[in-house]
This record gives sequence, C-alpha cells and structure tokens, in this order.
Amino acid sequence: MTPPRRSGGAGRRHRARKARGASAVGRRFEVEVGPIAHGGHCVARVSTGAAAESLVVFVRHALPGEQVVVEVTEGTEGDKFWRGDAVEVIRPSPDRVAAPCAFAGPGRCGGCDFQHVELAAQRRLKAAVVREQLRRLAGLDVDLEVEHVPNPLVEVVAQQPSPDQGLRWRTRQRYLTLPDGRRGMRKHRSHDVIAVDECLLEAPRGPSYDVRGRSFEVADRGFWQVHPGAPETLVDAVLEALRPQPGESALDLYAGVGLFSRFLLEAVGPEGRVAAVEGDPTASALSERNCPRLQATAGDVAAVLREGLDPVWDAADLVVLDPPRAGAKRGVVEQVVARSPRAVAYVACDPAALARDVAIFAENGYSLSTLRAFDLFPMTHHVECVALLEKRR
Repeated sequence: MTPPRRSGGAGRRHRARKARGASAVGRRFEVEVGPIAHGGHCVARVSTGAAAESLVVFVRHALPGEQVVVEVTEGTEGDKFWRGDAVEVIRPSPDRVAAPCAFAGPGRCGGCDFQHVELAAQRRLKAAVVREQLRRLAGLDVDLEVEHVPNPLVEVVAQQPSPDQGLRWRTRQRYLTLPDGRRGMRKHRSHDVIAVDECLLEAPRGPSYDVRGRSFEVADRGFWQVHPGAPETLVDAVLEALRPQPGESALDLYAGVGLFSRFLLEAVGPEGRVAAVEGDPTASALSERNCPRLQATAGDVAAVLREGLDPVWDAADLVVLDPPRAGAKRGVVEQVVARSPRAVAYVACDPAALARDVAIFAENGYSLSTLRAFDLFPMTHHVECVALLEKRR
C-alpha cells in the first residue's frame, strides 16, 4: 500500500483551484466548531454577509465543540467552501493538549494534523471518520474502535517499557533542504518550506524487515510500512480474518514484496497455492525471492486479473486486497467477485475509498463481516483498516 503523503514532506502538492471571486484569505471569524471530517479538519460555518446561507469552512487545529477564531487560509467569494486555521481558542475542548512539537500549529509544519489532541481522543476522532464514511458511502452503521499499535523501536532504544506518546514511529522520513543547508518541511497545502530542527515522529532508527521471525528483502526506496509495529499487526489481522486452511488457494493483490503472501503460503501448505499481483516490477521480483513457491505477476492489477493470469486462477478461495490510497475501484472489485472467493481481506489506508469499495462488494453479493482499525499514524488523521468481506449466503 502506498504510504500516506505527509503535507510537511517533499510529496506532490495540491492543484490550485480557479478563483471564483475576491480572495477571502486572511479574513477572521469567531465560530463554534462542528464535527470532525475526513482529512484532518473539523467543519464550521461562517456567515459571510454575501448571502443568507452560511458557508462551510474546513478548520485545522480545532476540535469539535470548541469556540475558536478561524482565519481563512484558502478560498474566494463564490466558493462552495473555504479552508482555515484556528488561530485563537476561546473555549477549548477537554481533549485539547499542548502540542509536543514546536513546529506544529497554524502556519507551521503541515506534517501533523492532531498534535493538539490527546492521544485517545485522536483515535476517537479517527473512528468517527471511518464510521461516517461507511454510513455515507456504503449505508452501513458500524461499531468501531481504533486500536493502539505498540512501537517496539521506542522500547528497544529506551531498554524499558515506554508510555504511549504517539511519537518516534516513522522509520522513513524525508526532509527538504533550505538554501542555507538547514532541513525543512512544507506548510500544509503549500510549497512554502519552514526550517525544522527535528521531527518528533522520526523513529530512532530505520525499518526492520523481519516479521514473525521471517526476513524480507526490500528495495532501498521500495515500499514498507513506516510504523515498526505495522507489518506484524496487519499480518495478524489479515490471517485472523481469513483463517486460511491447508489446501486453499489465495490471491494477494497489490502484493508489494510479498508480506501477506509469505504467511498465506505457510497457512495453505504444500497442497495450497498463492498468486501475487503487484504493479511495481522490482517489488514483484522481490516477492518471489521472499516467498518460495509464490506465483508472482507484475502489472496493473485490473489488467492482470482481466487477462494476465493462468485460467487456474479463474477461481480462488481467498483474496487479500492492499491497494494504494485510491482504493481498488470497481474494475478490480468485479474481477475479485467473479472468482467467487469465500472471503476477502481488504487492507485500506483511506476510509472513503474503503467505504466506496465496500458498497461495490455489496452490489455483488459480499457483506462486511468485521472491521478493525489501527492507529499506525499517530498525530495525523490517517488510519489503517482491515475489513473482512464474505459472500452472502
């Protein structure tokens, strides 16, 4: 799965929208903050004086129920919504805390969304977003908690149990270089770079490629989960959901270097079989080295499912889906259900894409049986989910 882009890093910037009217940037309003929304901001409404109806502003650095002064950071007259920062807190939420990082906050580094939020409350907000997306896009009401994932690297370095602080989990970190040689990170939705002495999310050392006592080979810049507890947590969740049996067949889609394939092969045994499909040729080649007996194919997942697999894979007992943030989408989902698996484990880092695809599965006779969510990206709005979809009887 493609890791979430951090606004504070060196990733691709957003595309500027065409202005509809005079700029609203810099205008300030006192508002009562509404519910959390997908993307790391809350919903508020302001009266602009231009019309009888109020206008939605997506506010960062705020919490539901707070009274704040919001400063517009993006928007023009005639837009359907604006974006803004809470630059003054008049009535704080009991869940508000002082940000541990000196570079977090309005106008500063854009890498974190929730440093002003107590850690347990961050997880409640993420759970609310997942529930809202499934309700809105899939018509489902789910009971969900976002689970804490231990960070073994922090405890190893400290040589003692460490309290959960939501820091030091990012085993791969990118900085920009300022003209004077200092390190920097971008502001939120901006090309502007600010100097950053230290990122508190950066782990004390790089990733380990050992999972459940098995070693994996990964390319220097190839994908691997950035939270040190993520690979084992996700493998455990997928295997618990699917309960693969000896002799079964399994498809691992968007397979990367074979993280799930390795353990699926062990579970189905010598009488079973596993095929992996991955878009990156280097990762696909490494998956064959990491997973003896794996049938690996490099290529676009939808195209390979449509025409690139041996006919023996026209049916499969199990499927693992671990797509990038955009999700699997209809073409892949329909190719999956055409193979009539008894169970599908869907690993998702975007709740909106997951909810959309769950709805497509439902159209094709598959129901959401279980859903778990994991806090693999503390201090940010990102959350990882593992959904089990099973054929309706």
